[in-house]
Amino acid sequence: MTDDDVLAEFRAAEALLEGHFILSSGLRSPRYLQCARVLMDPARAARLCEAVAAKIPAEIKAQISAVVAPAMGGVIVGHEMARALGVPGMFLERPEGTFHLRRGFRLDAGQKVLMMEDVVTTGLSSREAIAAIAREGGETIAAASLVDRSNGAADLGVPFFPLIRLDVPSYSPDDLPPELAATPAIKPGSRAAA
Repeated sequence: MTDDDVLAEFRAAEALLEGHFILSSGLRSPRYLQCARVLMDPARAARLCEAVAAKIPAEIKAQISAVVAPAMGGVIVGHEMARALGVPGMFLERPEGTFHLRRGFRLDAGQKVLMMEDVVTTGLSSREAIAAIAREGGETIAAASLVDRSNGAADLGVPFFPLIRLDVPSYSPDDLPPELAATPAIKPGSRAAA
């Protein structure tokens, strides 16, 4: 799947938004990818995650025995990635601010895990998820996402395989370009801004 194919999937789902958006990191952006919209079609979600799985080298893929994703945004992509890889899928929750496995999910000591996200912007949530996987006994050997919008800056500490890398500008709230500052900001994500 080419970058143009991926963007066509987002456009077809009306998931590529323009405006003034407050990201989960607290940064601001003139564009937002609403992964929930692109994932609401199960066939599209499967296609996208199969394309991500195809990017993971065979030697890494052969070691993965579970996919773990952070809730909320990673639940669907984690499930679809687990399906694409033929391994169990689980998700982390943060009922009190820190990610944990709940609902009877568990990892065996040393179990090799792929951490799956929908979008990576700063990498903070991904690093928190990887730390939680380690606390739960697993070993994250790779990470993947539908979109890397970090401009290549996110260091997750493991090999990282995004389906697409987008150079989307993001700004500190106190350093907005005038045209963005003049547009009302909205918070489309699933958690409060930092």
